[in-house]
Order: sequence, then C-alpha cells, then structure tokens
Amino acid sequence: MKKFFSVVLAALLLVGCIAVFTSCGNDTIIVSTNAFFAPFEYYDGDKIVGVDVEIMELVGKKMDKKVKFENGEFSAIIDNVAAGKVADCGAAGITITDERKEKVDFSIPYYTSVQYVIFSANDASIKTKTADGKEYIVWEALAGKKIGTQTDTTGWIYTDSEVGKTDDYTGILYDTGAELKNFDSAQLAADGIGNLVDVVIIDQLPAEYIVSKQSSLKCLPLYYAGDTDAEDAPVEEQYAIAVTKGNTKLLDAINEVLKELLVKDSDGKTEIEKMVMKHMVG
Repeated sequence: MKKFFSVVLAALLLVGCIAVFTSCGNDTIIVSTNAFFAPFEYYDGDKIVGVDVEIMELVGKKMDKKVKFENGEFSAIIDNVAAGKVADCGAAGITITDERKEKVDFSIPYYTSVQYVIFSANDASIKTKTADGKEYIVWEALAGKKIGTQTDTTGWIYTDSEVGKTDDYTGILYDTGAELKNFDSAQLAADGIGNLVDVVIIDQLPAEYIVSKQSSLKCLPLYYAGDTDAEDAPVEEQYAIAVTKGNTKLLDAINEVLKELLVKDSDGKTEIEKMVMKHMVG
C-alpha cells in the first residue's frame, strides 16, 4: 500500500510539473521561438543564435537563470506563452498587436520595422515607384500576383486583409486575381519565387538577410498609396518580447535589459543596432 501511494504521489508531482512548467523548472527561462527569422534568430549549425538570443542571455544573467530556446512554428508562439506551461516568454521578432496583447504581456519595444517585398531581380512585371530618392512598391502593384508569406506574421495578416473582403473592408487586391500562399518560413517562401509564388512579403531585416544570400532576388519596402507619391508610406510596427501575463519578475528583468541596450553610444548607435549589424553578416 505504501508503495502504491508513493507511485501515485510521484505521478501527481509529475503532472504538477507539466501543468505548471515554470514552477518546476524555475532555474531556466524557456523561450518559444521560430529560428528562421534572421538576424533575430537563426541556426548556426545546430545552435540557435541571433539578436533575440543575445537579449535573452543577458536577461538570464540578470536573473541568475539559464535560458533555453525552444524552436517551433511561429504561429504557436503566442499561445505557448499565453498558456504559461510550455514557455515563459516568446522572442522571434514579434510585432505588438492589439490581438496579441489580449493574450500576453509585452516588453517595451526594441526594434521598429516595416514590411518588404522580395521578388526576382529579373521580374520586370513588378512596377516600382520612387519618391525622395527611395524606391518602393505599393500594394496596387501586386494585383494578380501569387504572394507568399510566413504564416501568422504581420506580412500574412496584412496580405490576408488586402486580398480579401469583409463587411467592413474591401482589400486593395480583392478581385484582382491576387492569391495568398502560406509557408512555414520566409526562406521557404522565397525559395518558391518564380515557381510557387511571384513575390514574398516579410519584415525588412529578414527580407534583406534572405536577399543578401541570394543574388537572384531583390527586395523593396511595401507602401500604402497616398493621394500623391509624396504621401505614399509604409506601416511601421514594433518588435517586443512576449511574456506570460502576470510574470512581472521576468517582464521587469527584460525591460531593464532592453532599456540598457537601447542607450545610444557616442556614435549614436545602440547595442541592439550593433547586434543587428553583427548578425546580418552572420
């Protein structure tokens, strides 16, 4: 009988550890990520590296904890963090949105981005515009195109809205023949250019990173058209680290680290910017 109760107790403890992940592994910060979003996270051999990794390692030092990155689908990160069982936080170049804020808490922003279009450098059908010496693409130029995105990224959110129609909004690309095609990563989408898709929409730095490795590709910022060329503009978005609601100790530590990294040096550069530059050539 004693043995039976010992087995039951052990089983209950195991279940408790699974149900309350962080309480049983409170010496380690578990970070949910998608390691195909360079320069913020990517594989170097079998090791995950990148800007977000460096940030969270500093957080770990501040809290005297180990840090473990768990790679998975980008679309699962917010739910993983919200549940608080699989991960303590999420770092993957995650844009702050109202919908995501309903599920998780966010750190202070640490990087501002815009959406870019990746396309074949030889594709003359992609019409570009120039204003103030800057070349860019407006949504209207993507009419009839097969558009690849990484599932659940803001590029996917914007494109899904623009190719569709709801009671409240008719997308710019609605009824133009434009198609949205989803991929597990921006790199996989880019590999399909010229075959599966015509263009890929993804955040600026991942787009520039992909193009830097593939000379046959080009990328330009994606703008919403204004009344004049001078009023054409991109939508800016801010990256932050997602934290399980109520985990104020972790959130405070992350914010403290980010504040330190966002201080400009004598050359006007922040440590975040230096990390980005380092990993863009990684």
